[in-house]
Amino acid sequence: MTYVGNQSIATTFIIVGFETVREIELFLFCLFLVMYVITIGAHLLIVGLVAIDKRLHKPMYVFLANFSVAEIGYITATVPKMLDGLLTRNKEISYSACLVQFYCFFGFGATENCFLVVMGYDRYVAICQPLRYATIMAKRKCLALAFAAWTSGLMAATSPTLWVASLKFCYPNQIDHFFCDYAPLLKLSCEDTSKGEFTFTVICWNIVLGCFFLTLVSYAFIIHSVLKIPSVEGQKKAFSTCASHLTVVSIFNGTLIFMYIRPTSTIRFTLDKVVSIFYSVVTPLMNPIIYCLRNKDVKKAVYKILQDCGV
Repeated sequence: MTYVGNQSIATTFIIVGFETVREIELFLFCLFLVMYVITIGAHLLIVGLVAIDKRLHKPMYVFLANFSVAEIGYITATVPKMLDGLLTRNKEISYSACLVQFYCFFGFGATENCFLVVMGYDRYVAICQPLRYATIMAKRKCLALAFAAWTSGLMAATSPTLWVASLKFCYPNQIDHFFCDYAPLLKLSCEDTSKGEFTFTVICWNIVLGCFFLTLVSYAFIIHSVLKIPSVEGQKKAFSTCASHLTVVSIFNGTLIFMYIRPTSTIRFTLDKVVSIFYSVVTPLMNPIIYCLRNKDVKKAVYKILQDCGV
């Protein structure tokens, strides 16, 4: 604790998390631990399959592997600390660790959004310009798109993190959430945060709504092209290649828009904890399942590895 004038300035925070009886805390610990392990394992499986199986050395799967790496960073930014709090009831987090968690959560989340745009563009080229696909999505172009997605996402989180780092936080130092999220941190600030809130809102609009809009534009062209296909079977085949990606986009962006594209004054933290669990724990678990169950190439790669292992 430090003092500035008559105010005591917080140098550590207490993450309130889920305040409930011990039995429920232990149940939540077991539940989230299982979900976390399965999520990490599933995404590592996708990354491993893309690296090992030559049939998956295509732009679509290279982007999917990068997306999985971002998801691993995204869920790891929050869940381990939440599990520690549920198991040991040690809910204290240092100022620097809180900032790192804040940056990683938003940085990897923004990177995921950027990769969803890139994956939508890849599907647009594959369906709308199939004869030029190999030329447009050449190796150098894929690497450039992946680099741009990583750079854009991680850079987008830099400005809000630096601004939050410049704030002074007063007691009580309790963050009414299960991780260092933006709105609960602002609630603890001793300073006027209106300008920073506006900046953060603009960044969220640009990243979340901007990426969502670009993805919808890709799908508008895709739908226009697919409807020109004369056979119903051909239309179904074209749409099936996009179904998993579009499902992930809808779920991920739907929860993010609810959480961050709204005035801070309307936020109710109890409801937000429940919604945050959905997009920070449940969605990363669902994504690899959605991609694997609806993708024949990924399923074939899994079957091949199982056969090679004698299973």
